[in-house]
Amino acid sequence: MTLFSQFPLLLIAGLMMLLAFYMGKLMRLIKLPSLIGYMVAGVLLGPSLVNFISEPVQGSLSFITDIALSFVAVSIGLELSLSALKRQGSGIITVIFAESFLAFIIVMGAVYALTRDLPLALVFGAVAPASAPAGTVAIIQEYKAKGKLTEALYAVVGFDDGLGIIIFGFASAIAQSLLHSEMGGVMNIWVVLLEPLKEVAYSVLIGTTMGYLFGLLVKKLREKVDILILLFAQVFMIAGLCTLLGLSEILTNMIFGIIIVNTQSSKVIHSLKSQLESFMPLMFVLFFTLAGANLHLNALPSLGLLGVVYILGRSSGLMGGAYLGSVLGKMENNIRKYLGMGILSQAGVAIGLSLVVKQEFTGISAHGASIGMMVITTVTATSIFFEIIGPILTKIGLTKAGEIRPSELSKHEKSLS
Repeated sequence: MTLFSQFPLLLIAGLMMLLAFYMGKLMRLIKLPSLIGYMVAGVLLGPSLVNFISEPVQGSLSFITDIALSFVAVSIGLELSLSALKRQGSGIITVIFAESFLAFIIVMGAVYALTRDLPLALVFGAVAPASAPAGTVAIIQEYKAKGKLTEALYAVVGFDDGLGIIIFGFASAIAQSLLHSEMGGVMNIWVVLLEPLKEVAYSVLIGTTMGYLFGLLVKKLREKVDILILLFAQVFMIAGLCTLLGLSEILTNMIFGIIIVNTQSSKVIHSLKSQLESFMPLMFVLFFTLAGANLHLNALPSLGLLGVVYILGRSSGLMGGAYLGSVLGKMENNIRKYLGMGILSQAGVAIGLSLVVKQEFTGISAHGASIGMMVITTVTATSIFFEIIGPILTKIGLTKAGEIRPSELSKHEKSLS
């Protein structure tokens, strides 16, 4: 029992939002993104320090995280019209594959060189490509970034979630097969390899179906608020279905947004984007404050050499892969130079994959159990680093590319004077 355990949930949520809001303002005074302030507020209020947002409270408010991630994914999808993707050209596909696979290969190789443990290396490599699109999208929306780099970031942080699931599924299956062989057992690796492909296929099917359903229902609506209510209802349904079926809410909702933006009139799209723009800041305050509360500072001492290797390997893989993919894909210079800076954030998805490793590997053997503990501990600790540095580098990259206008930066400063 804590001093705050008897506080009503709404009082906790309100106080949490108030502190986070002003902490965000404070961060902007020192030219840092607001979301860093939200996370700092979450850390201060979370179990690491005053325990105002205790673990039971986090559990009770976890639906907010699902809703926020779902709307982030829809926002990404609404930016991925066929015309926007055509402007990017086939080069964007090269970038997505290059940054995801190079992160996997470099982290796997570095961890294997350090530990000589192939199943452990495979798992760490598989978790590395997973990104946290919320941080990137929050920076883009906070500073109203526009341009080719911004469009590329939307595409990369959206589609690499689906690719990351496939990479993780295949690598995890091979790692489990190796662990079973150590114990003298066998497993049907082909059945396990099909799981990530099924997950992506179901996500695409549900997202597409709900997108076309939106198109049928929206025809009879005239008021902007009615269209928004319809969107909310379907996003909630998609998030619920993903929870029920164990699917990626980011990928499914992104597909939903892609179908809408490519099938509806510009009037409907403009209405949705303008209303979401005014609604998303509230989601970001709640999401990143809860994300901060989930960052346990006591995990930092256990970071160790393995954590440092993971941070360096993942950073060089993603940034090097983004550059290599941009060169091979003949992307413009700003994308080559700065895209990698916008894709480093990592949190919820990676921690979720780590939990899957812990659950699935623990029952195989003692070796599997040790891999599960090492992965969840290291990824939790390194997420603190990536969630802080990722948004900061995204802002720097967009500013250097000239896609955050000086007027937006000065507007932020004037709002505090």
